Amino acid sequence: MPVDNPYLDDEEDKKAAMDMDAIVKTLFAPIYPVIADQITSMHGITAGNCIDLGAGPGALSISLARATDLRLFAVDKSPHSIAIATQNIKEAGLGDRITPVKSDIATMPFEDDFADLMVSRGSIFFWQDLTAAFNEIYRVLKPGGKTHIGGGFGTPELKKFIFEEMAKKNDGFEDRSKKRGGPEAMKRIKDALEQSLARRYQMTQSEIGFWIHITKEKAS
Repeated sequence: MPVDNPYLDDEEDKKAAMDMDAIVKTLFAPIYPVIADQITSMHGITAGNCIDLGAGPGALSISLARATDLRLFAVDKSPHSIAIATQNIKEAGLGDRITPVKSDIATMPFEDDFADLMVSRGSIFFWQDLTAAFNEIYRVLKPGGKTHIGGGFGTPELKKFIFEEMAKKNDGFEDRSKKRGGPEAMKRIKDALEQSLARRYQMTQSEIGFWIHITKEKAS
């Protein structure tokens, strides 16, 4: 089961959504433009349909919209996160580029072969059924499309700064981060990938995080 998952109770979900919104607008704010640039540099996809999985308050969607010509869909099953994302997208003036979508990742309302790019930062640790989620990602991904799914902090310098600042809160952030990126969690993710349709993938892991790049072959 996922660790420290606040999204299973409505009141806890509301608090978690508000807390996440506050932190992505302050301490975490610098990482999203960096990750958006890393995604576009690595995959070269700057137009078409992009789905942000577990988008939360929409920070990565907003950064990708500003850096590319992608049409974005910010997916989250939390009604509180969707409400916050909708307001953030409106305030960013990107309502015509980003569509909030309330949905579980395992049952998304998109047609087969819809997305040129699928991204996610930090939400995978809260997915209840990883194998079902990866199957759905594979279904929705276009042949030749790319995924950039995992968790990271952009650069070593940003990670160091964030961890130092979060340590001042004394709320166990570093311990939770280590657990989420630890061997047991990585094995759970790898096992789910191997059991899913998305068995052709690469997983990169470094001091600043890990990312999963799923490949869906083009029809011959």
